Formats: sequence, C-alpha cells, structure tokens
Amino acid sequence: MKLVLIVLNKVDKLDDFLEGLIEHGISGATIIDSTGLVKELARKSNDFPIFASIRFRLELDDRESKTIFMVLNDEQVETVRRIIREVVGDLSKPDTAVLFTLPALTAEGV
Repeated sequence: MKLVLIVLNKVDKLDDFLEGLIEHGISGATIIDSTGLVKELARKSNDFPIFASIRFRLELDDRESKTIFMVLNDEQVETVRRIIREVVGDLSKPDTAVLFTLPALTAEGV
C-alpha cells in the first residue's frame, strides 16, 4: 500500500481529476486547501521585506492549491499517476501539480 500525495496547483482541474478517479473505481481521497511557501511569503512581503521583490515576479492570486491524499493499493498508484497527467499535463512544468508516494505500512478504515 502507498500513501499518494498530490499538490494540485491547477485547482480548476480538480473536478476533472476527481471524475477520473471515480471512473477508475477510486473513491477514497481527502482534499485540503494549501498554499506554497513562496506564495505565502510573497503575500506577507510587508512583514518580510526581503521577499517583496518576489511578489512582482509571481502571478499571485487568491487561489490556493489543493492537497489530495489517499491510501491505495500498489496497482492503483499508476492509474492515479496517469489520470493526473491526463488532466493537468506535464508535471515537470511549473504550476501544474506535484505527486509523490510514501509507503503505507498499515491502514485501517480505508
């Protein structure tokens, strides 16, 4: 089993991603609002003058990212990877998504 974590920057693609999961029989996920470190510091640039210049280099908006986590069987992980790539595109491009997995040694209530 694996813990799959996805930080989705393209929040407008969340519904498409969730629909893709459901279509493939994956229905257990938790979604929380999240904000990246640089964006958070840039928003508070008055408190941190060294980061004031970052504010002008970023396209800051009020959108936050969505962090999605789920515990999956090993076979389901590749399905999730394929779905997120289909929905947001190349993950190596900025402001798309970040995906990583960790071993889940035990899980109950899944």
